[in-house]
Amino acid sequence: MAVELYGIPNCDTVKKARLWLDSAGVDYTFHDYKKEGADPALLGQWADAAGWEVLLNRRGTTFRKLDEADRQAINAAKAIALMSQHPSMIKRPVVVYEGGVLVGFDPEKWVSALT
Repeated sequence: MAVELYGIPNCDTVKKARLWLDSAGVDYTFHDYKKEGADPALLGQWADAAGWEVLLNRRGTTFRKLDEADRQAINAAKAIALMSQHPSMIKRPVVVYEGGVLVGFDPEKWVSALT
């Protein structure tokens, strides 16, 4: 099964996810947002699959530091534009696999989807 893991290497949750994948014997390719950016078309696909509300990390520092105008009246298109400009605003990690998209690290969901 081809698995792609998207995130930021220094993120503690991404580190836990990588450790989990390694210990479960799941081969994956890692995509680093900081170095490779976040493709708006791909973000749109993830938003369609998981919901933009799930994908957008409103709890992080990057979102909280936005101007008030940028934080208001967010819809799918605005969320995707913000995440593309500020990849730290994408909830981490994102896993793309044959059966779909997983957003966030939830070992129970990952077991049923990836093993």
